[in-house]
Amino acid sequence: MTARWSRPVAALAAAAVALPLSAGAVAVAHATGTTHPATATLAAAKPTAQDPAAPQFADVEVHDPSLVTAGEEHYVFGSHLAAAKTEDFVQWEQVANHVTPENPLFDDVTTELAETFAWAETSTLWAPDVIQLEADGRFYMYYNACRGDSPRSAMGIAVADDVDGPYTDLGIILRSGHRAGEGPSEDGTTYDARIHPNAVDPDVFYDAEGRLWMVYGSFSGGIFTLELDPATGFPLPDQGYGTHLTGGNHSRIEGPSMMYHPETGYYYLFASFGGLTSDGSYNMRVMRSENPDGPFVDAAGNDMREVKSDPSLPIFDDASIEPYGTKIMGNYLFQRDVGAPGTGIGDGKVSPGHNTTYLDPETGEMQLIFHSRFPEMGEFHQVRVHEMSMNANGWPVAAPYRYAGGHPVETFQRRALVGDYQLVTHDKKISPEIRTAVNVTLREDGRVSGASQGRWRLYDENRLHLTIGGVAYDGVVSREWNPTTSAWVDTFSVLSAEGVSMWGSELAPMTDAAVVDAVLADLKVASPVVADVELPTVGTHGSSIAWTSSDPATLAADGTVTRPTGEDVTVTLTARVTRGGATGSTTFDVVVAAVPASGLVARYAFDGDLAAADGKVAAGIVTGDRIDRTGGQVSFGAGVHGQSVVLDGASGVRLPDGLFSGHHYSVSMWLKPEKLTPFTTSFFGARNNTNWVSLVPTVGWGTNNTMLWSGSSRYYDGDTGTRIPTGEWTHVVFTVDGGDVTIYLDGQVVHTGTNFPDVFTTPDGVFALGVNWWDVPYQGEIDDLQVYLGALDAEQVAQVAAGEVAQF
Repeated sequence: MTARWSRPVAALAAAAVALPLSAGAVAVAHATGTTHPATATLAAAKPTAQDPAAPQFADVEVHDPSLVTAGEEHYVFGSHLAAAKTEDFVQWEQVANHVTPENPLFDDVTTELAETFAWAETSTLWAPDVIQLEADGRFYMYYNACRGDSPRSAMGIAVADDVDGPYTDLGIILRSGHRAGEGPSEDGTTYDARIHPNAVDPDVFYDAEGRLWMVYGSFSGGIFTLELDPATGFPLPDQGYGTHLTGGNHSRIEGPSMMYHPETGYYYLFASFGGLTSDGSYNMRVMRSENPDGPFVDAAGNDMREVKSDPSLPIFDDASIEPYGTKIMGNYLFQRDVGAPGTGIGDGKVSPGHNTTYLDPETGEMQLIFHSRFPEMGEFHQVRVHEMSMNANGWPVAAPYRYAGGHPVETFQRRALVGDYQLVTHDKKISPEIRTAVNVTLREDGRVSGASQGRWRLYDENRLHLTIGGVAYDGVVSREWNPTTSAWVDTFSVLSAEGVSMWGSELAPMTDAAVVDAVLADLKVASPVVADVELPTVGTHGSSIAWTSSDPATLAADGTVTRPTGEDVTVTLTARVTRGGATGSTTFDVVVAAVPASGLVARYAFDGDLAAADGKVAAGIVTGDRIDRTGGQVSFGAGVHGQSVVLDGASGVRLPDGLFSGHHYSVSMWLKPEKLTPFTTSFFGARNNTNWVSLVPTVGWGTNNTMLWSGSSRYYDGDTGTRIPTGEWTHVVFTVDGGDVTIYLDGQVVHTGTNFPDVFTTPDGVFALGVNWWDVPYQGEIDDLQVYLGALDAEQVAQVAAGEVAQF
């Protein structure tokens, strides 16, 4: 999108008149060829606009970003005292991160904000906002801290001459979560978390008349606004917590951000619904008002003051709030179907939210700036920017892809838009489900066909009106950078009156025959296999893939695997691809590995080296401070049985890849940590960076117990109820038996559970001691690591504790 002031003005004033309709290791594959229909045709040719060069992104990590512009640079400040800057919203530079004495934003934030940390009973900070006051030109940071498991929070102001600090504290301005005996809340009454706000997530802004306001709040009693003194930045007196705008009864609404648009005359209040984690269903919504203090309504006209959870239902009742608010973006994936150009799974977001905005005062371009997690990447998050435009009804719609510097084309020809598209619908549900794309065709006669049916028309050069399933949508067409295909593509972003967003991304024109050939060339099936196989049934451009098996009892056509006993079995899978009248097939010879007998897989005694006993598997390899880095060193000390390996807190031991697979295994080891650090692993195994098992001597939350932790596609917290000591040996065993998990400490069962994730479903898992891809390495000693297939019982646990090998 390259919206200019003239573009939204024209859109809001124009009549929407329709234009004339005329205007891994891979199984061996054996391709058997394609049958092509005689009338296969190409889709309409795309415009030959001069596309900009490929963007060069530089990304940063700032959770809950909030924007302030200082000269030619744009800064975002976020939780945990993170900050970054950019000049173009494409290349970012990290400025600060983490609440430590070394953070450059303060001389020493741990002492400067000690009163705030003490009230909130925490050592970190949540989402701040920074604004440059017109009165003195200085930068004011509205910081805040929260206990986290309750709305006990404090918000204050710090000031600096320069945007990047150092900031000096001016004191606390708001508190929440008052307990009995601590006096009344800010409005003089007893604090009630159902109706009073959580004093976090501020956004400070000037209104059209130059008055200064702060909107804030998270969950609890909802989102509130306070008027501030423009000379000092402090709240004007006698407002209490201010005016309630939306939310309440612990509804999951937070991260408010205000944007005034001078052309529409509306104040747009953005907020995030749901929870911020990868399974928390975060999504961005917007409401608008003619006044900075409301009342605000959504696209359907609902009064957002009335939107709150039902107090008669369990806490964090999402069902009561999900119908409301105009949804801008939630979980989605423009998946790369088999046969499509590019690599990887496609482009998408998971729990995008806590946004801020930028409206260029000269051009009118609007940017939506937020943090996001990503499909199949767990809790990893980065800042992302999507350009926004106003639709004909004065509501913002976001571009389907991240901002790549903009595209000069603002005028589109109707015939050039005819073709196949991927279509993503951002429905109103608050759900961790990732909305994947379906295939539709914008036809020459104005019909929409494929997975969704309806009508389409282009108007005013870059405006699009869609009717899908009887529901009307209005928005814009733009040319955006598709990171999966590494190409500029035509896209559209439209919005319904009910507040549902819909995005489209064009697919490269292909004949039916070309589609079938591309799918056949791209199909892969791993071999050998030890667990169920995901066999795709849809290829690019909506092509279908049908599977048959030579041995369904071992490997069924739906990918279900039943491992044989005794010897491996080879199964031939046949895939038949169809698109229109074109068909083709290919076959894969897949080895289904037999179930191995229970027993010892590997034993590492660490008696002066990293060799495995009996040479059954390869020796361990010393790593650096991460599982995939070199440069570390280990030594050997006095262990429980012979010697032990000593890890220095900067090194680890990489065990052989594929050490074991399956859902039935046991790990036994002696641990003597010298130092305990949150999330540090002692034993780590993973299929990839979002499917892993980690034995952590201390986890980083709650009472910091020792835990068998699995994540992050699906989490399991195997809490032992205690924390192993430093300077002493502890025998730790965990067993997994088809989802049933048991943990032993010094021979005693300390945790049992069910539904433990099935992580090791491939024969090439990654294993290590003391290191993973993310956390501080283990510092201490490890002795007598024994790994088994099958679950050890209590008697066998006693055998291995005595230095013996368990007998099955």
